[in-house]
Amino acid sequence: MEQESELVTGEAVVLDVRAAKLASRGLAMMLDVVLQLVALVVAMLVLSQVAVFGDEALALTLFLVTLVLIMVGYPVICETLSRGRTLGKMALGLRVVRTDGGPVRFRHALVRGLAGFFIDFWALGMLGVVAVVTSLLSPNGRRVGDYLAGTLVIRERMPAARTPYVGMPPQLAYWASQLDLTRLPNDLALAVRQYLSRTSELRPEAAEALGYGLAQQVAAAIGTPVPPGVPSWAYLSAVLAERRQRDQAKLQPTVQYGPPVVQSYPQPAAPAPAPAPVAQPQPPAEPAPENPFAPPS
Repeated sequence: MEQESELVTGEAVVLDVRAAKLASRGLAMMLDVVLQLVALVVAMLVLSQVAVFGDEALALTLFLVTLVLIMVGYPVICETLSRGRTLGKMALGLRVVRTDGGPVRFRHALVRGLAGFFIDFWALGMLGVVAVVTSLLSPNGRRVGDYLAGTLVIRERMPAARTPYVGMPPQLAYWASQLDLTRLPNDLALAVRQYLSRTSELRPEAAEALGYGLAQQVAAAIGTPVPPGVPSWAYLSAVLAERRQRDQAKLQPTVQYGPPVVQSYPQPAAPAPAPAPVAQPQPPAEPAPENPFAPPS
């Protein structure tokens, strides 16, 4: 489960992020727990040899120290060195960040690690019940350690944003070249571009209703109504394609040429004048086909 969230940086810049919810965080936690259990088993095998050939009290002390290092030190060290990622979070594409969008420091990782051991999961967390309940009640899936440390777990691997290709309908190419697009607002053009990129994802009736509303807004902005018989999506595509073509033309560098260099060469003898060609009668020019999408006069 994922949910888009907004983080406000110290410079009052709003960041749109995708907060990791219970499912992805739980799976990352399970991977980390498996690694920790493997490390504990290896530590117990090593310390059992110390208990056999040495002092049992020393072996118990070393085991407690190893337990704390594995259960608390593992997430703290990993999140500090990798800027908010454990091995489980790396596998799931998650990262811990501050609530202002910045990277976590050692103090944030330490607070999260201690709260995870004593409150969220093990000592008082009833094997993760506290963390699960807190994450379900939080709008961004935060547990107690996140609230105490001022952190948030987000998803780094998000689907790449699709850039829609807005093509010019051939029937509207000449008509669109006569439009005055200087009064088309940028936010309205962006809304039209987003609509054209999601047309295939909408139901036909919803796409038609939304396209009609946008076409009316564009027509009111540029002062040119939708030509009769032209669908809304074709009208919007023609307007955006023509706007893009004009913007690209403005970015083209202007090449300036200097005056031509005149060189003198020996002039050859003038040839005899050729007889004037006889003018041939030209067939009458065929009239240009009428544009089926031309706006009414």
